[in-house]
Amino acid sequence: MAGWWRSLAPLVAFLRTVPPRLRPAYPRPGRAGWRRWIPSWRQWLGLVGSGFLGLCCLIGYAYATTDIPDDLNTFATQQDNVYYWADGSKMARTGWVSRQEMPLEKVPPQVQGAVLAAENASFYSDSGVSPYGILRALKAAVTGGESQGGSTITQQYVKNAYLNQDRTVSRKFTEILLAVKLDRQTSKKQILQDYLNTSWFGRGTYGIQRASQAYYGKDVSQLNPSEGAFLASLLKGAALFDPAISKDNHDRAVERWGWTLDRMVSTGVLTRAERAKYTKFPEPLAPTVTGDARGQSGYLVELAKAYAIKAGHIKDADFDLGGYQIYTTFDKSRMTALTAAVQKTQKGFDATRRPATDAHAKIGAASVAPDGRLLAVYGGPDYLKQGFNESNATTVPVGTVFTPFVYATALDDGIVRARDKPRTPISPSAKYNGNDDVTVKTPEGPYWDRGGKVAKGHNDGGRNWGQVTLRQAIANSVNTPMLQLGLDVGLDRVDALAERSGLLASSLGPRVPAFALGENSTPSAIRVAGAYETFAAQGMHTEPYSVRAISRNGAAMPLDKPEPTRAMSAKAARAVTDALRDAVTQGTAKSARTAEPGTGGKTGTTAGNTAGWFAANTAQESTAVVIYRMSLTDLVPLPLTGLGGDARNTPGSERAVRLWSDYIKAVK
Repeated sequence: MAGWWRSLAPLVAFLRTVPPRLRPAYPRPGRAGWRRWIPSWRQWLGLVGSGFLGLCCLIGYAYATTDIPDDLNTFATQQDNVYYWADGSKMARTGWVSRQEMPLEKVPPQVQGAVLAAENASFYSDSGVSPYGILRALKAAVTGGESQGGSTITQQYVKNAYLNQDRTVSRKFTEILLAVKLDRQTSKKQILQDYLNTSWFGRGTYGIQRASQAYYGKDVSQLNPSEGAFLASLLKGAALFDPAISKDNHDRAVERWGWTLDRMVSTGVLTRAERAKYTKFPEPLAPTVTGDARGQSGYLVELAKAYAIKAGHIKDADFDLGGYQIYTTFDKSRMTALTAAVQKTQKGFDATRRPATDAHAKIGAASVAPDGRLLAVYGGPDYLKQGFNESNATTVPVGTVFTPFVYATALDDGIVRARDKPRTPISPSAKYNGNDDVTVKTPEGPYWDRGGKVAKGHNDGGRNWGQVTLRQAIANSVNTPMLQLGLDVGLDRVDALAERSGLLASSLGPRVPAFALGENSTPSAIRVAGAYETFAAQGMHTEPYSVRAISRNGAAMPLDKPEPTRAMSAKAARAVTDALRDAVTQGTAKSARTAEPGTGGKTGTTAGNTAGWFAANTAQESTAVVIYRMSLTDLVPLPLTGLGGDARNTPGSERAVRLWSDYIKAVK
């Protein structure tokens, strides 16, 4: 105890130095007993004044030392990315939150007015805080009572953007300081815009733009005052006012909506005549599932995102922050038709009953428009179950679907059959030996493979065709002429033309004789479809693309569009198209001749019957379909023999032709 008194010695010594006339008369002289300890009114006044002065100093110090954070809360800045079909309807969205920023000028003034009327009518004149609201909130924080309203829009934005949602005195105090400082440093319009873009509206949405789409299926710029009044009502507590949740919610929403419209009249946002127009509650749409990058949509999103980042020159990190609107080239009706055609084909597969022949059966397909727009793809059973996109896979040998590129190269560049001789032109009517087991020759003589054996060509089924024209060889998929033609024209030249036509160099195999038959090349269905479109486009190739426009928060962004380039002469392209039409009318693809008049297409098989292809051109699109068997764990091709209960000599390309026919008939 003595030690405690000694600690006050410096204070006592200081007080003794104060002149008597300046010392407080306390305990009060002239009073006896307990009354001498009761301060006078002057002392009370001095005490209160000193306390007020101290509080002001404390608040001033806190204000001076409190800075607006540089970084906003993650959810206050992160947005989702929205993908749209070619017709402009929403296809899917991705991101952790459903939020999309929108400039204030795109929010109709009367919708802004609805928010102000419902939440903070004095917004443009107040200092960023509401004294009445502060007292109510502090009372609730201290007593633990029900959360109270009354915060200004500036305070609400500060809480959303910079602070947590805890109801404590310290958090409320910080909120007030930041609100006042923000109000002095930032324009009211900017604060209102930021508030509208970060507020929660229920149904998983942040920001009035996404709320407008969730509740009314339209952009915020298209809202009328009545719809705006309802959305403003949600700011009071979306869980209580979303009419889809319960009847009580519906009743509350109608009442709050009417109150908001009346407030809009009293604040001058609406005239009484305008208010009289809105007597019927604007029922919002039923809730829908969002974040729907699943099923086939997931594969489309994957393709569009990759293209948008590359062609839009967007950094991955920026794209992940969201706020982008990606307008794709995908046609909804074609996607539906292609998916249905694939599913019809898959019904014939039964891995349970026939595991040796039907297990690991896969299908990839893609359609490309004449100008390069990617119209439809089939990527797999479901993106969430299998992220591997079979339409974009570079694991399946392309087979004899590749031979038209050998043919086109020969027509453009001519051939060389003897060393030191000039190239000689060749025509579609030039004849080659179409028999089976024909020796493949170079200008120096027979071609010897690495095993020390003379390379020989083989036809499907070991059939001997005799002398056939190159046009007939394409139409009937005769292998031996194409194998020899590849060496005559030069496999390096074939490779170059294939690349100019859109096949990726990384997917093209070594330049050995089998290269001419596509045995060691693995371009994707998308690339094959795009390359075949080159034939239909008179030799001009346009790279396939999946995005036609990009915007961010409503502002258009630059996007590189592919331009057509010359891949082969128009004469060669027409000759290839003639041969492809023969294939459909009288050749290996004649089962497709009734699907679409004028179609040109080519079936494709591989030596081990591990893949069945069909690529075809119509006036509207080029489509490639591949059916194959492969375990995605080891990527080893498996034979298609007996798939779906087919006879052993049935080529896999027949199913590809039937699938294509079902698809084309559905989109005619």
